[in-house]
Parts: sequence; C-alpha cells; structure tokens
Amino acid sequence: MEEVRINENGIRLVFRITDDNQLKLLHFSTAEFDERKIEERYVKECFQLVQVSFSGYNRPYEKHGNKHIVTAPGYLLTYVSMEDTRNEVGRRLVITQEDREVTGARVITEIQFYDGLKIARFQNIVENHSNEMQTLEYLSSFAYTGIDKEGDGSSDTKMVLYIPHNGWQKEMSWKKYRFPDLGLGQTQPTVLQRTSKTIEMTNTGNWSTKEYLPMGYLENAEAGTSLFWQIEHNGSWHTEISDQDGYFYLNVSGPTEVQSHWFKELQPGERFISVPAAIGVGENSFDKAMEELTEYRRRIRRKNKDNERLPVIFNDYMNCLFGDPTTEKELPMIDAAAEAGCEYYVIDAGWYASGEWWDSVGEWRESRKRFPNGLVEVTDYIRQKGMVPGVWLELEVMGIFCKMASEVEDDWFFVRHGRRVYDRSRYQLDFRNPKVREYVTGVVRRVVEDYHVGYIKLDYNMEPGIGTELYTESVGQGLLEHERAYLKWLDEIFETYPDLVIENCSSGGLRIDYALLSRYSIQSTSDQEDYENYSTIAANAPAGLTPEQAAVWSYPQRDGDEEEVIFNMVNAMLLRIHQSGHLAELSRERFRLVQEGIACYKSIRQDILSAHAVWPLGLADSEDEWVSMGLRAEKIIYLAVWRRRGSRDTVDIPLDCYLDNNVQVTASQMYPEGYAVEFNFDSKTRIMTVTMPEEKMARLFRLEYR
Repeated sequence: MEEVRINENGIRLVFRITDDNQLKLLHFSTAEFDERKIEERYVKECFQLVQVSFSGYNRPYEKHGNKHIVTAPGYLLTYVSMEDTRNEVGRRLVITQEDREVTGARVITEIQFYDGLKIARFQNIVENHSNEMQTLEYLSSFAYTGIDKEGDGSSDTKMVLYIPHNGWQKEMSWKKYRFPDLGLGQTQPTVLQRTSKTIEMTNTGNWSTKEYLPMGYLENAEAGTSLFWQIEHNGSWHTEISDQDGYFYLNVSGPTEVQSHWFKELQPGERFISVPAAIGVGENSFDKAMEELTEYRRRIRRKNKDNERLPVIFNDYMNCLFGDPTTEKELPMIDAAAEAGCEYYVIDAGWYASGEWWDSVGEWRESRKRFPNGLVEVTDYIRQKGMVPGVWLELEVMGIFCKMASEVEDDWFFVRHGRRVYDRSRYQLDFRNPKVREYVTGVVRRVVEDYHVGYIKLDYNMEPGIGTELYTESVGQGLLEHERAYLKWLDEIFETYPDLVIENCSSGGLRIDYALLSRYSIQSTSDQEDYENYSTIAANAPAGLTPEQAAVWSYPQRDGDEEEVIFNMVNAMLLRIHQSGHLAELSRERFRLVQEGIACYKSIRQDILSAHAVWPLGLADSEDEWVSMGLRAEKIIYLAVWRRRGSRDTVDIPLDCYLDNNVQVTASQMYPEGYAVEFNFDSKTRIMTVTMPEEKMARLFRLEYR
C-alpha cells in the first residue's frame, strides 16, 4: 500500500495505491487529511477516481437505483502511472489506469491546477484497448467519495448545499438546503445507510441552464470547509449526490444514458473525452468560493477588448420596440442613446422580416419595408453618432416558414423518428453539417462586412430536446457532437473577427455556461420585463458569471417616475449596462438620471475588471424585502442596496467580514448625486444602516477604506 499526498495552492489531495494496485482518491479539501475517517473495509468498494460504465458488465458491490457508483470497468481499473509536470498556467497531473483483464479499458485523468487558485480542472479520457466494440454509458468528469467525512457530527446538521435554480425570467435563483430537506437524512447515524435516493441537478438538451446553472456549492459547517464546482458544457450534464457505504459522494459529468439518452460506441482503438469540470475547495464562505471561481473564470476566458473596456450597450428590444424596428423609429432613439452616453447600439429582432419575424427567421437579409434605404443607412448613422452598431441574430435555427428551410436537405437539421425536430415554430440546425457551418459563417460575414456591424446579439429561443438520430449511435451523442462542432465554429469566427463582440443570449439566461462563456465576452442574464424582479437576478448574477460578462437590462418606463429610473440603473451599474427603454420620450429630469448613471458607471468600470462580489445580506430571494450586493475592489466596496416592498424602511447591512477593524472607512452615496437617503456607517460594528422611506427604491454607495 502506498499513499501519494499532494498540496497545491492549498488543495490537499490524498491518493492511495492499494495492495491490489488500485488507485483511490481519499481526500480533496483544504483541510488536513484524517486517516481515522477512512473505513478500511470499504476502501475496495469506494473512492474510485473515475466512474465509467460499459454495457454488459456486472457491478457486484451494493448499489441501489440509478446511482453512478460501482461502475464497470470503473471498479476494475488498476493503476499504471502518474505524470507530474508544469505548464504555463500551473501544475498538471496525468493519471493512467486500465483494466486489461475484462474490458480492455484505459482511462486517463487530467488534473490541471492554476497557480494561486484553489481550483483544479478535471477531464477524463476513456480508450478501448480491447478487440471488440464497447458501449460507453457513463463517464464522470469528477468523482469524489467522502464529501461529508470532515468533522464528527451528523451530515444532517453539518452539510449545507446551495443549488442554483435557473429558469426563463427567473434566473440565478439560489436556494440553500440541508441533506434531509432533499431526502438524504440520516435516520440513525449508527446504521449504515443504503438509499436509492439521489440529489440530482440535471440538464438534458441544448438549453444548458434551463433549470439549473451547471454548478453548485457544498459547505461543511462543522469543519469550516467547502467544495464547489462548475461543469463546462453547453448541453446535457448531470450532478449527483448520494451515499455509498456510509459516505456521501459527488459525481459530475456530461451526458449520461439514464438521464440524457446518450451512449457512445467505442470501436477498438477509439477514445472518448469527457466534458471538463472545475472543482474548488475553501473555507465555509460562499462569498470567498465565488471570488475564487470568478478569478478562475477570468483565467480561462478568451482575451478580448470588450472585457477590458466594458462599453455601455443600448438595445432597442426590452420594454421598447419589442421586435418592431424601422428607420423612422430608430433614428430618434439613436440620438438619445448617444446623448445618454451609450457606446454600442443594437438593433434587435425583426430587422430582416417585413411582417411576422418569429417563424420566418433564417435568411438574415434586411427588410426594405422596414429600412427603405437599407440597413446600412441606420448602422452608418449609429457610427456617425460615435457608437458601434449591432444586430440580433439567431443563427442556430430556421423558422418553419423560412423559404430556405424547404429547399435544403433534412440533414441540415435535427431529426428524430425520421422527422425534423420542431420547437416553437423553428427547426434546429445541425452544426456537424459543413454546409450549415458554411452558411452561418456567410451570414456573419454579410452583417459584418456589408451591414457594417461590430456587435452581434446571438440569441437562441428553442429547446430541441435529447438530440438527433442522424449519423450517430445515440441521439444524445448526436447532440454532443453538434455542441462541440458549434464551439469549434465559434472559435473560427473569433479567429476571423477578433474584435467582433458577440453576446450570448438564450431567451435571456438559459445558456449561462463556461463552455460558451470562455468564448463569448458578454451574456444576457434574463428576459425579465419587470425591473423590481430583475433586482434579484442582478444581485445574484456574479455567482453565475463574472461581473464584467453579466449584461443586465435597464429600461426606464414611459410613464414611470424618478425612483423607477434610479432603481433600473442600480440594477445594472455593478455589472454590464444593457440600456433600453424609450429614452427619447423620457422627461429631461428622468433622462438626466440615465445620463448620470452611465457616467457614474464609466467612472468605476475599470474597478469592475478585478472586483469580486459580496452579499452582506446573503444571496437574494424573490421574497426578500431588502437586497444588497457589492463589488469589492482595491480599498473600495461599491454597494448596491434595493428596498423592494414591506413596511420596514430601514435595514442594517453587516460589513464586518469584509472590513478589518483597523481600517478607516468613508461612506458616501454614489448614485444618484441628488435624491439623498439617510445612511450611516458605524465604525465599531462595521454595520451600514440605510433608510429608504418608500418601496421600490435603490441606491449605490461607495465605501472607501485605508
């Protein structure tokens, strides 16, 4: 028996090579490893580094239900080697295991560390070294047994799981649970639990975040430790927490056969690569875990000017034209957007359709009915006003009434049961088809070179389901191949047009994942039309993505008042301003508040580039009367405070965990300059007390310290 202990950037890993030459992952934490927490009688059955299932092989150890444990050849793998090297980002481990006797599987685990970060990126590769085809049903990206082993108390009380629920107009809805809340209570700690119940967060389909963000945070309150993760995939994925032999485990993966209708036939010599997953550890602080994850996301992201400059975007859709643009309507709004200080101007949906635009999308040529002198007249006018023009596209679909859709072959689209897949009057294009990629590349070339566009809002408003049956062994594998082809196409577009800004939008925030966001510079966070409801999404957004990528709508209403404008602006000012609303029709005082908000944003946006979010009142819930989120930069905290409803006109905001007792703090109301509210920062308690006399009010504060 041999143990390999690794301490890298504060991550403590303990591997054991057993007497029968099997590799076990016993420990992955910031805490010291306690040998007493490992029950030797269960080492053979548990603690596999990788879970991998081939069809047709026995799984002899105890397993109930659909759990992805005791997998074969997973439990048969024996240790071959561990390579320990360094590259430009940090230390890298490559671990090889194999099963020569039964399945001929070889599994390679790549673990990439990042200097200075308590996060490692895991990816598994399975190869078929047998003489026959093997069908792969499951492959973990990360598997870890013993997530609850630190501390002596019951998991019922010490373990807390944060789940990021997500949905259309209800994005970033984090909820906190104990294991018993989700059906994994320990009835008697002295009795070995063998449940069929699992806690699952799963996505099946191409809208990667339609129910959950592909991430989570798990806290051990007794031990003071945490484990957090994100799955970096733009399609089907699966997270599973349950028990095995008295321990709880966490498995994360891409698509699965049980959950996603996915399997992959591996011919002799063929390999399959899992989707990547980033796994972090730390103390039991959600804020600090998200700080670590934010820095990791900044490291893996494509370098681009948009995320260095953070320009202000105007988009004519939300609570504005709602997909009915014309030259006549656009010109006065262009003037107003320029006067307000916007730097991009985006013409949203409808610019290509003379009538109904939803189900005719696909050809992407200007409508001369809407733009009699051509779209270029408007885009050039935008440039004359000092802004970069943009347009809306939905390149992954064709409407059922698009003429071109009836002229191309079925293999341009997803097909199941011999028929094209429909959803919401659209067909799903298949990016595995080179003709599809050639066509959509031509559309991008046309809007950039012929229509003089420098910004594309790339939307996606359908869910094609489990995948496509064409040219593949399983519909889930067809979906996965399409998604990987789409990512490759995106990379090629950015190579051709490195300064082109492309916004990731999927009915708002239904694809907030870092397969896409490692490429796109900016993400629509929601289609939420109510500014009060949007404050929940805005406050929680920096947990799902970096602040500088999180586009939040600000849309003053035609018939609103000054407080409504201020609330709208505060929603967006610590993230990316996505300005909309009928600016040309606002009163001068309300328009001045928009101008002031944008100018204020420009004065702080360079701090946003390196800032980290704090939630002194905790993550926002839609029922909260008061909400607060801040960005902590060097010696400054920018603090947004929202009062939404309720009779309580004063709130105490504890800031002691962000401000040391020995620093002097100066607090000021930053936006708006007028419309002052009462506030006080207590230098002893580190509590900021804010009074707002009315419902639906918001303010932005600055706390400087030295």
